[in-house]
Amino acid sequence: MFVWSSSTTYISGRIVHVCVSSRKLSNLYCLSATTHPNENFQLPFTNSSAQEFLENKIPILEEKLEKEEGLVTSVLNENSVNRNLKGESKEVSNVILNKSVLTSTLEVMDDLKDDHNRVIIESPAAFAGKRAANEVISRIKDDPVKNSSFVLENHYHDNDEIKIAKKDVEELLRVQRSWATKQNWNQNQNQCHERGIYVFELPSKFNKDLVAQCHDMVPWVDMCKYFSNNAFGEPIPELGNRWFRTHQYSLELIFHSRVLNHPCRVYDENQAKLFYVPFYGGLDILRWHFKNVSNEVKDALALELVNWLQMQKPWDKNLGKDHVFVLGKISWDFRRKDHTSWGTRFLELEEMKNPIKLMIERQPWELNDIGIPHPTHFHPHSDDDIRAWQRKIISSNRRNLVSFAGAARPNDQDSIRSILIDQCTSTTKEQCKFFDCKSQHCDEPQSLVGLFTESEFCLQPPGDSPTRKSVFDSLVSGCIPVLFDPFTAYYQYAWHLPEDHGKYSVFIDQEEVKKMKVNVVERLMKVPLKERDDMRRNIVYDLMPKLVYGDQDSKFELFQDAFSITMNNLMERVKSLNLE
Repeated sequence: MFVWSSSTTYISGRIVHVCVSSRKLSNLYCLSATTHPNENFQLPFTNSSAQEFLENKIPILEEKLEKEEGLVTSVLNENSVNRNLKGESKEVSNVILNKSVLTSTLEVMDDLKDDHNRVIIESPAAFAGKRAANEVISRIKDDPVKNSSFVLENHYHDNDEIKIAKKDVEELLRVQRSWATKQNWNQNQNQCHERGIYVFELPSKFNKDLVAQCHDMVPWVDMCKYFSNNAFGEPIPELGNRWFRTHQYSLELIFHSRVLNHPCRVYDENQAKLFYVPFYGGLDILRWHFKNVSNEVKDALALELVNWLQMQKPWDKNLGKDHVFVLGKISWDFRRKDHTSWGTRFLELEEMKNPIKLMIERQPWELNDIGIPHPTHFHPHSDDDIRAWQRKIISSNRRNLVSFAGAARPNDQDSIRSILIDQCTSTTKEQCKFFDCKSQHCDEPQSLVGLFTESEFCLQPPGDSPTRKSVFDSLVSGCIPVLFDPFTAYYQYAWHLPEDHGKYSVFIDQEEVKKMKVNVVERLMKVPLKERDDMRRNIVYDLMPKLVYGDQDSKFELFQDAFSITMNNLMERVKSLNLE
């Protein structure tokens, strides 16, 4: 597979992060946000004749491709192992298949303080290409001479790789949805029969000691204020009783406190079906984000944890298949490759393939990565709290047709944010209201919730990564999210969002926006009033309760919150494995 690419360099502190953006594959979304840079595709050739064949044919291929589609700028290289006819192995030089990637360096982000989560990730688009490339790799390995022509003669339409990758993702989501329980466990008197949950008592260095480092995790903010009050943060009286300044990185702490109070918790590991490992891996990463330390330092605690688990009988029994981790950052942060420096290798470890990982953003091609909602600012205690908020938002005066809270990304050529801002600000405020996060305080929940409760539609373009906490803030506020990338929500939250995306959202392909084929505000003005009302009623009465995390003592009879749904489905998943 040959990929037409450009690359961008971001500098944060002393660290340089390179982001490669493919014109063929990265239409899904541009490479951005909380993790490691992209990596080159790697083709380990297994026969020297195949290698020479390809090297001789590359100029011919380049000329052909330049005529058909433009300059080939991708580079695929690797120090490979060449197996000769006698079966002996020896190192061969790098095989450079194409011209090197054109790079451009952007200015240092002057808004780093305001946008302190911004770094670069390896996108699902890149994974799409690698999955397609894997077919080439496997065929070359099977018969290098015979299948070399496959690399050169196989012609792909522009979107074939994407279609294949999306099909794979959708199949995995169907599998994940099949694990979801059809029972309402809140009304089941025997809800804990054969559903015991065991919570490991980890040494404090794996969780509590990490929280204690909250003062200097992020240079410009004291994270301790967000981790107070059972990780809900400070109350927000302007919004009501059950509203808090909850940080999106608080998920690990929130989940831990809820599991400790779960009615099915058991203290005898022999009675357990599910084993919860309260490792605060997200905080482990966060504490090193802005410090100049080696990869060995970053990986040390995760490796210690794996060693500790391997000495436990439950792990040894089923090799971690009945174990679950909650990680409060996106999957890419835990998937650092050898040649990069961002994040840790925790989820790249072989031992971490079997366990279930719950994250605010999953790796779409990993079956055991489960996406669960970002924490919002609303944490109800009872059914009455949910009902009161439902009454408020269903009757809210939505004076704005459209709103967008965010900031432009002028240095990101694939971002559609500037286009959306232009379209929004060229209308009246009643048609579209723009809340500029560069000049206004987007970290003030009361301002954002106020904006969302007064808006019919909330624009949710990809930001630092495809998912956005703002999607859940808008849904909790009864505002219909407008999505531009299926990886923002559709390919993420199989247990919490319905498969019929039209029930709660509007989708506008970001490629149409980039090519100026659609004016988003005008498109949304054409959505019939009844269709808006139907979506909003579904969001408010059916969806919203499933997306919030109740407090640690919450008691729900009529509703299941995000935590309850997750735990019930985890038990169904473990049951389906038929483990010992």
